[in-house]
Amino acid sequence: MTAAQRFRGGCYLLEGLNSFGVVIYFNYLYFYFRDWYGFDNQRNLELAAFIGLIYTFASWQAGRFAARFGYFTALKWGFWIMAVGLLAGAQVHTAAAAVALACVINVGMCLIWPTLEALVSEGAVAADAVGVYNITWAGTNALAYFIGGALIEKYGYKCIFYLPFAIMLVQIELAYRLQKHRPVLPAGAPAVIHTPDPRRPDAAQAKSFQHMAWLANPFAYIAINTLLAVMPGVAAGFHLSPMLAGFACSLWCFVRLGMFVVLWCWTGWHYRFAGLAAAYGLLVLSFATILLTHVLWVLIAAQVGFGVAIGLIYYSSLFYAMDASDSNSEHGGIHEAAIGVGNCVGPAVGAASLQFLPQIQNSGALAVSVLLLGGFGGLFVVRKWSLKSKV
Repeated sequence: MTAAQRFRGGCYLLEGLNSFGVVIYFNYLYFYFRDWYGFDNQRNLELAAFIGLIYTFASWQAGRFAARFGYFTALKWGFWIMAVGLLAGAQVHTAAAAVALACVINVGMCLIWPTLEALVSEGAVAADAVGVYNITWAGTNALAYFIGGALIEKYGYKCIFYLPFAIMLVQIELAYRLQKHRPVLPAGAPAVIHTPDPRRPDAAQAKSFQHMAWLANPFAYIAINTLLAVMPGVAAGFHLSPMLAGFACSLWCFVRLGMFVVLWCWTGWHYRFAGLAAAYGLLVLSFATILLTHVLWVLIAAQVGFGVAIGLIYYSSLFYAMDASDSNSEHGGIHEAAIGVGNCVGPAVGAASLQFLPQIQNSGALAVSVLLLGGFGGLFVVRKWSLKSKV
C-alpha cells in the first residue's frame, strides 16, 4: 500500500466516524426535542428548516474557507466547534439553549463535509473516489440510525451528545496525524483523474446532467429532512419506542447503502436520463406513502423504494459534479449548500402547511409531496433546455 493510499484510507476513516457521530446526534435530535421539550411535528419541522437554512450558507462559505486556509485547518476547526457544542449541549436545560447549540454544532459540521469530499478525491480516479466515499458514509450512517434508538433507551438522551463528543476527540487526533502525512500532488497533476467513459456525452450535455442532478439532490433532501423531522410523530402513530423506531425506520438507509454499492460496481447508469427521472418519480411516491400509511408493512416496503431513489439521486449529484469538472472544496461547498437548501425548504413548507392549513388532514405531507412534484417537472425543463441549447 502506497503512502497516498494509506492517507486516503485515513480520510475515509475520518469520514466514517464523522457520519456515525453526526447521525447519532442529528437524526435523534427530534426525538430529544419531542421528549424533553414537548416539540410536536410542526415545531420539529421549524427547527429542521432553521438548521437547514444555516447549513446552506455555512457550507458554501466553509468550502471557500477550506480552499483559502487549507483543508486540515477547516477540518480541525469543524471538529473542535462540534466537540465544544456537543459538550455544552449535554449541560443545558432549556429549549432555546438547546436550539442555539444545535446551530453551533451544525456550523462545525459544515466545515467538515466539503473538506472531506475534496480530500478523498484529490489525485484519485473520480468514479472510484465517489463510490468509496458514498459507501463509507452511508454504511456508518445506516448503522448509527439503526442502533441509535437502542442506545437512547439504555443510556438516556445524553448519549446523543457524549458519544459524538468522544468521536470528535478521536477525529481531532486523527486529523493532526494525517496532516503530517498528506502527499503532495506532482506539479501540473489534475486534482481528479477522469477515466474514459463511452457513455460520457460532450461537455455541454455533461453539464446538463450535472445541473439536473444538482436540481434533484436538494429535492431529495427536502424529502429526507422532512422525514427525519416528523419521524417521532410517525413512530408515535405506530406506537414505536425510539429503539423500535430506529430498527423499523432505518431500512431506507441500508437500501441506500446497497444502491451505492450497485452504482459503484455497475456504470451502465451513467448519463441516462430515464434512470434519473424514474428515481425521482419513485422518490415522490415512496415519500408520500411513508408519511400517509397506517400499515406497518407498507411503511417498510415504501422505505425500500425511498432508499433506491435517494441512492441514485445522491450518487448522480456527486458523480456528475466531479466528472464534469475538477473537484475541490469549493465544489464540495456548493454540493453541501444545495443539500442545505433541501434541508430548509422541505421542513419549512411542511411547517407552514401545518400552521395555516390545520383543518386539512396530513397537510404537511401533502404540501411537501406537491413541492417534490414541482421538482420532478423541473427535471424535464432542464432536460428540454439543454437539448435546445445543443441545437
